[in-house]
Amino acid sequence: MAETRGDTRDSAAPSQDEIAEHMGRLGRGFDAAIGLEYLEVTPDRVRATWEVVPTLHQPAGIQHGGVYCSVVESVASVAGSVWFAGKGHVVGVNNNTDFLRAVREGRLVAEGLPIHRGRSQQLWEVRITDETERLVAKGQVRLANIVDTAALGNS
Repeated sequence: MAETRGDTRDSAAPSQDEIAEHMGRLGRGFDAAIGLEYLEVTPDRVRATWEVVPTLHQPAGIQHGGVYCSVVESVASVAGSVWFAGKGHVVGVNNNTDFLRAVREGRLVAEGLPIHRGRSQQLWEVRITDETERLVAKGQVRLANIVDTAALGNS
């Protein structure tokens, strides 16, 4: 299947001030709990980093796979949200993350790039690398673009 990286939005890209305001509205939540810090946020790319610490380890003393899944979800959601800004919200509907290399310590960087961005859904790829730029995990997140946000969370 061919990748589509085109922009199907009707409006111009948000300014850096609009992105900063949008990020403030998103809040820190779970990202703060794992120490995730955003380095770059644009509608076309998001980069974030965090330190692998013992509180994020699984019993074998390596980074817990759930942290990778969470970072992939967060980076894709922030990216998709900034791209979709002003039209509603995005929610993750599928997360597929592969763990490729064990990490015990150090700083990791996640980079999210769009694969497809359409009217009703988006698909983002997130690559996580270590300090020597070796790939340690890779994931894809499919996001639903929700215009009627009043319906979110209601049964």
